[in-house]
Amino acid sequence: MTSPPRAPAVQDPPAKFVYDFTEGHRGLSGLLGGKGANLAEMTRLGLPVPPGFTITTAACREYLRTGTPPPALRDEVSAHLDALERRTGRRLGRGADPLLVSVRSGAERSMPGMMDTVLNIGLSDTSVRSLAAQTGDERFAWDSYRRLVQMFGETVLGIEGDAFADRLADAVALAGAADETGLAADQLERLTRAFQDLVRERTGRPFPQDPREQLDLAVRAVFDSWNGPRARLYRRQERIPHHLGTAVSVCAMVFGNLGQDSGTGVAFTRDPATGRQGVYGDYLRNAQGEDVVAGIRNTVPLAALERLDPASYAELLRLMEVLENHYLDLCDIEFTIERGRLWMLQTRVGKRTAAAAFRIAVQLVDQGLIDEAEALRRVSGGQLAHLMFPRFDSGAAPAPLARGVAASPGAAVGAAVFDPARAVARAARGERVILVRRETTPDDLDGMIAADGILTARGGKTSHAAVVARGMGRTCVCGAEELRVDHAARTATTADGTVVREGDVLSVDGTTGRVYRGEVPVVPSAVVEYFEGTAPPDADDLVAAVHRVMGWADAARRLGVRANADTAADAARARRFGARGIGLCRTEHMFLGERRALVERLILAEDDQGAQCALAALLPLQRADFRELFSAMDGLPVTVRLLDPPLHEFLPDLTDLSVRVALEHRDEDVRLLAAVRRLHEQNPMLGLRGVRLGLVVPGLFAMQVRAVAEAAAECRAAGGDPRPEIMIPLVGTVQELEIVREEAEEVIAAAAEAHGTRLDIPLGTMIELPRAALTAGQIAEHADFFSFGTNDLTQTVWGFSRDDVEASFFAAYLERGIFGVSPFETIDTDGVGSLVRAAALAGRAARPGLKLGVCGEHGGDPDSVRFFHEVGLDYVSCSPFRIPVARLEAGRAATAAP
Repeated sequence: MTSPPRAPAVQDPPAKFVYDFTEGHRGLSGLLGGKGANLAEMTRLGLPVPPGFTITTAACREYLRTGTPPPALRDEVSAHLDALERRTGRRLGRGADPLLVSVRSGAERSMPGMMDTVLNIGLSDTSVRSLAAQTGDERFAWDSYRRLVQMFGETVLGIEGDAFADRLADAVALAGAADETGLAADQLERLTRAFQDLVRERTGRPFPQDPREQLDLAVRAVFDSWNGPRARLYRRQERIPHHLGTAVSVCAMVFGNLGQDSGTGVAFTRDPATGRQGVYGDYLRNAQGEDVVAGIRNTVPLAALERLDPASYAELLRLMEVLENHYLDLCDIEFTIERGRLWMLQTRVGKRTAAAAFRIAVQLVDQGLIDEAEALRRVSGGQLAHLMFPRFDSGAAPAPLARGVAASPGAAVGAAVFDPARAVARAARGERVILVRRETTPDDLDGMIAADGILTARGGKTSHAAVVARGMGRTCVCGAEELRVDHAARTATTADGTVVREGDVLSVDGTTGRVYRGEVPVVPSAVVEYFEGTAPPDADDLVAAVHRVMGWADAARRLGVRANADTAADAARARRFGARGIGLCRTEHMFLGERRALVERLILAEDDQGAQCALAALLPLQRADFRELFSAMDGLPVTVRLLDPPLHEFLPDLTDLSVRVALEHRDEDVRLLAAVRRLHEQNPMLGLRGVRLGLVVPGLFAMQVRAVAEAAAECRAAGGDPRPEIMIPLVGTVQELEIVREEAEEVIAAAAEAHGTRLDIPLGTMIELPRAALTAGQIAEHADFFSFGTNDLTQTVWGFSRDDVEASFFAAYLERGIFGVSPFETIDTDGVGSLVRAAALAGRAARPGLKLGVCGEHGGDPDSVRFFHEVGLDYVSCSPFRIPVARLEAGRAATAAP
């Protein structure tokens, strides 16, 4: 078994902005974009790729920086265009056999449909007639020309697409045709003239007739589309940096719309929805490539090509095998057949669903194509989390309303919405929505992001909706042909006359392709049942794949994974999910309900006797809690954090109490109000909490430490193996830790003596304040371990109140690119992360072997887990359902490619 062969080492490129397809390779994707690099790679492999050249991302970045193309770019394009004309024996848009080219975007990371493409560059009022004469097909020539005017008008000139679509619909209706394929040559000529009139009306200028002007304007339009709203939105969604820019590939046109012996299609070397091997993809006769991905015409399955064109089908299968064996992965391929001749127009490592990712990784290992480390790099914690979502209960589902293509799996329930903007608005109000469209376009992206599921009446597994939904992990059913979608009326009507109106609840099953009216009940996923221990590791092939991948991750990972758990039930579940201990037991969660009154009595006690009574009542309750927890995690560490929350959480609400006193004026309420006012804080999160509360309220921490120690002693006496650890929260100075540690050691020693046993209970602290991180060396001299509380550390480093800022301005910060992702979701490696790194180094310098962990919710975030591995922490701790994700990401981090 091998890892994929490394692409040739990328050297500093020569100072040029244009590369012929024969000059590049896939290792230059940062310079040539994914499309350009892979076209070059296929050319190097000897595959039938139309000749062309790529304008680099460096040229795009320079254009975006200055507003004009680099001065050298025009001459370089001219030189490569001359070479292309010599190679093909044709001239761009001129002569009896005019050369036509496509201009296509291609960023380093795939952004399907988010940027612009223009086909048939070079056609004009003159060359369209030459093309008709050369091919002997007047209809084809005018069909190609009307496509150019439409794409150029939308993409380059900024004319809204509906204006062209309306004229096209009028022409189809006037001809009495089913769609545009039924238009004759003279009808297409009139349509082209109508499109040209539209261009003149909207721009005040005629459609450009000079082919070089068309080319230059198209290139600039593709550059501009990098900063288009839909491209920026997609990059924010997929966390793609905004500064990369796009390359532009200029390629000699080959035509799939030359008749019934021509066509275009998209093929996958494995099913991108399930991962299973076979022949997958879509084919469309007598069409150009954009017709397939746009989903405007329903395709036939790729397997139908064997009947339509056996020779091309056999050659395509051969080339698919070549590409998969070369890339050692699922390949997504675009191809065109021009009068029986197969051309390869694009390949890339294909986007896939979470289920497909796990299946394919295991398949490739079994086939000896990759090793287990590479298999781990092919899946992600985000994909595993997606597999843990619930699924529909098939036994409780009604008869389906419609059936379509299972494009992206999942179980989505929500109100039917027919407009992307309305989907965004309703989702912002907290509603679950299903976006219903005839077919989606890149302009629908914001609605697709907002929706829980996507349903289209047209398109297949390679349509825009399917590809984008799979990339986002969004449930999607495409090509539900029995639905007639009326966007204006906001309705979808089935063949039997059933009408779905906006707001009606739909259930969309992206695994089976079924669509139901109403809400279908859900059941746990098979993957969750496997982790829970209620389904065997070989319950089905997906569970078996997950089981094997998790085994490889556990064998590879260095980071331990613990749970944030406060009850025995949570601890037991976390253990089933693979936790090797508890990294954070929040004791404040043990003071809910009636117990809250005991803490209130303790804090407001007016004398020692009142305080001691409250402590005496709390001690057995705490001891019982800890005993249950230690039993559930027997033999594994349990880190108990002493009381941490802000003071106001244990006191009556000041406003409510003031109102009560004003209305009733009872003496006991008056005294209570005076005490609450005395303790009232303007900013409780930065007030009397954590270690400060333990120092100010005598006996509070001592009671908790005693409960831990006595519970451990009782468990040990019963034959158990309890392994408690005590964590002191919100330490900002070593003196705080020294005082609390001294008291805790005395309490532990007394409990051990009273029970006639030995208690070894490590005492550590949370690092959740910048000062603690900056003085970690001093603090480490009195701590057995550190656990980074990254939630509070993020708040104090940024000066954010999480409860306030996420609702007030985070959306604007994400929209403007100030954040790529919320710092509460993924750790800010530059700011918060630098403090974690510095504290880890200083702590271990002062105390070699100091145990380091993290217990904020970042402990279950995939990107953050990789950072904690790099920093050298010993473990992460997270909520029980995120434990499998953390285990997987810890394994991936350990096998990351150098």
